[in-house]
Amino acid sequence: MITNSDSGTNVHEIADGIYRIHTPVRLPDFSFNFNQYLVVDDEPLLFHTGPRAMFPLVHEAVAAVLPVQRLRHVAFSHVEADECGSLNQWLAAAPQAAPLCSQVAAMVSVTDLADRAPRAAADGEPITLGRHRLRWIDTPHLPHGWDSGLLFDETTATLFCGDLFTQPEDGGVALSRGDILGPSEAFRAPLDYFAHAPQTGAHLARLAALRPGTLACMHGSAWQGDGAALLRHLAEAIGAR
Repeated sequence: MITNSDSGTNVHEIADGIYRIHTPVRLPDFSFNFNQYLVVDDEPLLFHTGPRAMFPLVHEAVAAVLPVQRLRHVAFSHVEADECGSLNQWLAAAPQAAPLCSQVAAMVSVTDLADRAPRAAADGEPITLGRHRLRWIDTPHLPHGWDSGLLFDETTATLFCGDLFTQPEDGGVALSRGDILGPSEAFRAPLDYFAHAPQTGAHLARLAALRPGTLACMHGSAWQGDGAALLRHLAEAIGAR
């Protein structure tokens, strides 16, 4: 479903009750894209907000699926513009919503930056939205940021994996079964935005142990398949570098 014909913003359901909101953009040197994910449930959750300038497009897309005022959680992996740049705009549009982030993010940034107090999730904390039962996973410095964490939906085996497997270009395929590791590693090679912390391999092994069947990437196509194997291959690629 295209929600804005000028920008190309579109919405597709990638797992039961989970919608990918996707906007392609043209940057000075290359084409790129931004995704947000909406979990529709008794307590709807938005993962990633997009930058402030993108708020009208994402708001329009969310409104095409459910009334924006129903949002209860605005979650993000770490403090960065594409993760939470429009956070306060969402809090204004959804009076019952609160930020959802790691305890570190809440301590060092979000309590000060956000117009409403955040829910600071502990590592392993369950977050029940209704039908969907999610779990917060701390991933400090994976791929970057002391405050980083990810969400795993145990109900659909969907890992909201943030900047992992970032794919450039327009990311037009909503849900892929093809190769996303190759394009994401080729994109990372000249930029290398990973922290390469001592615990990177252990974090990836922990994510693989969740056995995700769907990877909800923030940039590029979402992916369906053997997520555990793909995460192990990513760990091997990082180690090889």
